[in-house]
Amino acid sequence: MSQQILLKRAYDEPSKSDGFRVLVDRLWPRGISKIKLHLDLWEKAVAPTTELRKWFDHDLAKWSEFRKRYHAELRHAATRRAIDATIAAAGKRRIITLVYGAKDTEHNEAVVLQGVFQRRLRH
Repeated sequence: MSQQILLKRAYDEPSKSDGFRVLVDRLWPRGISKIKLHLDLWEKAVAPTTELRKWFDHDLAKWSEFRKRYHAELRHAATRRAIDATIAAAGKRRIITLVYGAKDTEHNEAVVLQGVFQRRLRH
């Protein structure tokens, strides 16, 4: 049974089809309660460092460089362990949904993480 990695904004309504829900932001999404978010896990260790997040500041001109720098951060052993621990925590659930707070659905850390999680699942 292979697992599927989905993405969802924290401000979108949770659903049962989300499977195992993991918040992948270092900061809690503004204006949303823990109850409303329906998380299984908050994994801050896989989020970009505060320095990288502030540098990027959702500036699309920096997207390519952000991805490179974030991939470099994701190669650290502690971060790889956090990704593996998240996959293990999901257990046999078919779907893992990476939850994020960014408004931009195409240029955020969860988009990068989705590919990283998919590669880890193949190995």
